[in-house]
Amino acid sequence: MFQSFDNAHMQRPTTRPEWMALLARAPQKLLDGALPANTGASPQWLRKPETGLMMVQGRAGGTGERFNLGEITVTRCALRLADADAQAPVGVAYVVGRNHRHAQLAAMADALLQDPAHREALEEKLLKPVREYLQKQQYLRHERAQTTKVDFLTVAREAGHGDGVGEEA
Repeated sequence: MFQSFDNAHMQRPTTRPEWMALLARAPQKLLDGALPANTGASPQWLRKPETGLMMVQGRAGGTGERFNLGEITVTRCALRLADADAQAPVGVAYVVGRNHRHAQLAAMADALLQDPAHREALEEKLLKPVREYLQKQQYLRHERAQTTKVDFLTVAREAGHGDGVGEEA
């Protein structure tokens, strides 16, 4: 789903909750290609990737009372990069599905994005392409949905009932 924070704001840098949401929805191949080579080192695991279930809640009409919609599979992990000291930022990731590598890469990106030395490069090399990818996917979903759209006024006109509906001939 496309969120308001998927758009880059030129006036302010991307915040951690925003980049974590982007990383969770990023395709793994974008993460693989954008992370620096030093992420190939084995991380110091605080929580190894593990898969479990999470309850998803919904709201009728987006504004009503919450209700339990169902469960989804989620993989999570937390790490520090191997060469980092105990004060280094902790990278955390939650991703939908069972892909441990995706969770690991997202957590590594989270840790690197917390470091000002890496943030600007990763913003350009990783977050910008992820935003573009998500916008393209949203556009494609919209176009696919538009093919099923029915304009009932047009249907009535084509059926010959557009002028004087209810009049007898």
